[in-house]
Amino acid sequence: MNTQTPVLVSHKLCPYVQRAVIALKEKQAPYERIDIDLAAKPAWFLALSPLGKTPVLRVGSEAIFESAVICEYLDDTMAPMLHPSDALQRAKHRAWIEFASATLNTIWSFYTAKDVLTYQSSASALAERFRQIENVLDDGPYFAGAAFSLVDAAFGPAFRYFDVFDRVSGIDFFTATPKVRAWRQALAARPSVREAVSDDYPVLLRDFVIRQGSIIGERLQAE
Repeated sequence: MNTQTPVLVSHKLCPYVQRAVIALKEKQAPYERIDIDLAAKPAWFLALSPLGKTPVLRVGSEAIFESAVICEYLDDTMAPMLHPSDALQRAKHRAWIEFASATLNTIWSFYTAKDVLTYQSSASALAERFRQIENVLDDGPYFAGAAFSLVDAAFGPAFRYFDVFDRVSGIDFFTATPKVRAWRQALAARPSVREAVSDDYPVLLRDFVIRQGSIIGERLQAE
C-alpha cells in the first residue's frame, strides 16, 4: 500500500472532483488539494492529464486520471470500503455511477440551454432520469440503504446543482420522486458531501452559469 500523501488536482466547480473529495473524506484520509483554472491549464497539469480534465490524483511519481478510476483506487487502498464486497452488487454500483455521469451530462444540457425547446427537452430528460433512479431505490437513506457508497459520492455533486437552480428553474424535479428527494436530502446532510466544495461554491456556480448566456443564467442574473 502506498503511504505517500496523495495530491488531488482539482477545479472548484468540477462535480467529478467532488466525488474524489467525498471518498477521501469518508476514509478520513490526509490529502493535499491544488485547484487550477481550466480556462488556462498549466503545462504541468496537461502533462499529468492526457484528457485535460480534473480530477487528477498524484501518488508519489504516479498520476491517476478519471474520477471513477481514482475512487476505485482509493477504495482498493484505504478503509473503509465504499463498494459492496459482493461482486454482482459491486458491478451494479459501478453501472449506477456511470448513470450518474450521464445525469451530469443532462444537467449540463439543462443549464446551458439557450432556447425554450432545448430547455424543456433537457428538463424532461432530467425528470426521466430521476424516475429511473426512483425505481431502484429502497428504504434509504442512501443508495444501498444504511451504507454510504461510491454511488452516493457520485450523485451528491449532481443533486447539489439544484440547490442553486431550484429557486429560478420553475421546475420541481423531485415532486414525483419522493425516494430521490429523501436521498438528495440525506446526501446534503452528509458531512463529506457538504465539505466537498468551498463555502463560495454557490456564488461561483451562479456566476459560471450566468456566463453561459442560458435561460437559467438569465434567470439567475435577474434575481
